Amino acid sequence: MDESGLRAVVPSVIAILGRRGAGFAAAEDAVQEALVEAVRVWPDDPPRNPQGWLVTVAWRKFLDATRADASRRRREVRVEEEPAPGPAGEVDDTLQLYFLCAHPSLSPASAVALTLRAVGGLTTRQIAQAYLVPEPTMAQRISRAKRTVAGARFDRPGDVGTVLRVLYLVFNEGYSGDVDLAAEAIRLTRELAARIEHPEVEGLLALMLLHHARRPARTRSDGSLVPLAEQDRSRWDTRLIAEGVEVLQTALARDRLGEFQAQAAVAALHADARSAEETDWVQIVEWYDELVRLTDSPVVRLNRAVAVGEADGARAGLAALSGLAPTLPRYAAVAAYLHERDGNRVTAARLYAEAARAAANLPERDHLTRQAARLNAGRVS
Repeated sequence: MDESGLRAVVPSVIAILGRRGAGFAAAEDAVQEALVEAVRVWPDDPPRNPQGWLVTVAWRKFLDATRADASRRRREVRVEEEPAPGPAGEVDDTLQLYFLCAHPSLSPASAVALTLRAVGGLTTRQIAQAYLVPEPTMAQRISRAKRTVAGARFDRPGDVGTVLRVLYLVFNEGYSGDVDLAAEAIRLTRELAARIEHPEVEGLLALMLLHHARRPARTRSDGSLVPLAEQDRSRWDTRLIAEGVEVLQTALARDRLGEFQAQAAVAALHADARSAEETDWVQIVEWYDELVRLTDSPVVRLNRAVAVGEADGARAGLAALSGLAPTLPRYAAVAAYLHERDGNRVTAARLYAEAARAAANLPERDHLTRQAARLNAGRVS
């Protein structure tokens, strides 16, 4: 079994230990120890039943830890053979594990870390590397998160929306270290979609697939950003686009529109255009209107202003922007783009420079700085 296959069975193994009486934190620790043992043993002696092997070894690790803790009552449970995979009820247990790791009492950062560890099966080192923090810092974060949810039960209903927001946070981290978090988020969302029929789960999966399809064209060889309008669309992954559109159509057919479905619809319209000039901006504005109705989010209104500027002209876009706070992230960048489209290069250059100073990452800062330099150079010449 490869690494991704090994990680895929982790939630079921944790759930089985939970049904046997192990608390969530203890079960998760025991499974992580079993995974370490699997990496050491399996290359030379692969088990016939990988999940059963993990359950057996993790349960023994749990019992060893329990017996070593003098403050707990002693348990004498004897395990003779590798247990077979559990009944179909494991699916529900795994679903509850998603909910548990996205518990509302956790901070977003803690929920992400716990999801990657307990549901994703990543090691603390891999998660720390992906988020560019020291391993002890991440270990403390995960330990605190496990203590926070220690009293939560597996059989309590969870909030799908919270789980989806956590998975989308994972997806937006992209790639860092030796773990592709975007691909991991897609894998986990696929697993969730297989366990629950919910249009917003399908909507998020479609959104991830459609965004991920454009990934090869988003950056140049030097790491600099390529704006959507300038991307080489022949590099987009047509297989992922087709899958994303199919998943989205299934979700929309349920007639329970949510924000992830609406966002995916916007992404699908971009993916459907053979060139930037052929983009159906009028329909994109209509989907942003739906998003505003669903969320009333200032960020959505900001993106809508861009779409209005493309559909109805730069001045219409600036009018749509006028009611938003200039302190909103990316406001200056959007305003710069619309002012340039309206012919006001001086204001656009100033705003690009302002946006660059506030950029959240180096590639974005470099891109905005180059935009400001391009306009200033044009003024000098």
